[in-house]
Amino acid sequence: MNNQTTLESTQKKSSILMRNKPFIGLLIFAVLVSFMNPRFLSAPNMLNVLRQTSINAIISAGMTFVILTGGIDLSVGSILAFCGAISASLLASGQNAFVAVVVSLVVGGILGMLSGMFISYGKLQAFITTLVTMTLMRGATLVFTGGKPISIGFGSNTSLFGSIGAGSILGIPTPIYIMAVVYGVSYYVLNHTKFGRYVYAVGGNEEATKLSGINVDRVKTKVYAISGVLSALAGIVVTARLFSAQPTAGSGYELDAIAAVVLGGTSLAGGIGRITGTITGALIIGVLGNALNLLNVSSYYQLMIKALVILAAVLMDRKSKK
Repeated sequence: MNNQTTLESTQKKSSILMRNKPFIGLLIFAVLVSFMNPRFLSAPNMLNVLRQTSINAIISAGMTFVILTGGIDLSVGSILAFCGAISASLLASGQNAFVAVVVSLVVGGILGMLSGMFISYGKLQAFITTLVTMTLMRGATLVFTGGKPISIGFGSNTSLFGSIGAGSILGIPTPIYIMAVVYGVSYYVLNHTKFGRYVYAVGGNEEATKLSGINVDRVKTKVYAISGVLSALAGIVVTARLFSAQPTAGSGYELDAIAAVVLGGTSLAGGIGRITGTITGALIIGVLGNALNLLNVSSYYQLMIKALVILAAVLMDRKSKK
């Protein structure tokens, strides 16, 4: 009896360690960096890391919904740029900041929904569909902006919009609050709603989910719409921080988002993963970038190091699952 209790206790501890492996890895990495550079753990630098991470984290939250269903979304960076350009254009024409934000979010949701409809109802591959959307929206952004930045202008209206990306509340940058709200809502949806259970079910076994009477096509369309809305939100934050929309904004963000989701323990096959793991994965990427900057590592090597860290994490995760 005692042996059985000990075995159950050991298995429980092992399960807890496995679930929190990304967070434990983040803590160990942070401690190592703090020994190499004491400035790393300073309050200003920690706030800077969180602020820099917020953009990727917001996009990654939407990517988590998509990957949990067994899909992929390569269009997030292009949607970010396009919706950022729309918000800047509306503000430059004298529109209210609230209108600019709402219109951008709606456009992002529609673009994501269209991709989802082609994937779910059109039975097209997610990789190809979102690759087309990525290329199309990148071109549309360049056409819309004429290849030049769009300034949001000056005045009380633009100052209000600018506070979304460059403001702070009680000394904490606004993007951090936005990131926290996004993850709070995402956690609730995935863990305490029917839709969240459907998302896991579709990724776990799509055919069985169909046979149980769940509208799989609708679920998949919705997750891409969510990804589009959150990409648009990230575009708004980026535009507000810079007080202008850059036509090349968001380039490479899709790879960082996928990396954050995978580092957080979500399976690319779908059905397995947690939104809390994704925020940890985003922080790992943010901390890594910040640490390399503090250690004066050349930007030429930073991409290579980041790629190797992600590859190592994926290989370790694959081995542990086996």
